[in-house]
Amino acid sequence: MAHILLTLAPYQVLSYGTLLGTQVFHTFINSILSFKVLERPQFAILQRAVFPAYFGIQTAAPVLLALTYPGSRNPLGVASSFAGVFHPSNRWGVLVPLGTIFVTGLVNLAYLLPETNKITALRREQEEMTVLNKKFGQLHGISSLANLITLIATVAYGVKLSSRLE
Repeated sequence: MAHILLTLAPYQVLSYGTLLGTQVFHTFINSILSFKVLERPQFAILQRAVFPAYFGIQTAAPVLLALTYPGSRNPLGVASSFAGVFHPSNRWGVLVPLGTIFVTGLVNLAYLLPETNKITALRREQEEMTVLNKKFGQLHGISSLANLITLIATVAYGVKLSSRLE
């Protein structure tokens, strides 16, 4: 049992579980319940506080998953870590899902979140809110779509990961 801790496998599975659990909890439980029980201003404050950490996890986790990718036990098989992720046989089952998770998380963290926060602040300050509401709706919709794509890519990667478990 102790020797398993010297391999990448437990760190891969724990990283994957953390990513998927965070996504499912935030997307289907935390956000929905918070929206139902909090007044809109408090909900907005909560989301502004949660989203940087949430999108940060979505951005960092695929890098950690790539670092901990367990290669083949056969010395002539697919290598571990980044070399294994970039191996041609792993292009669609590993590289594409991890790349998708990373890119959508990064887009949400670095672009959509700051832009959405700017629009939210302007909506509170300006009388002409129709245009701002439309812009907010568009950005929020894109962010939600990116989050859904991230979740689907995470599940796709999990299916590939599960095929490697003995």
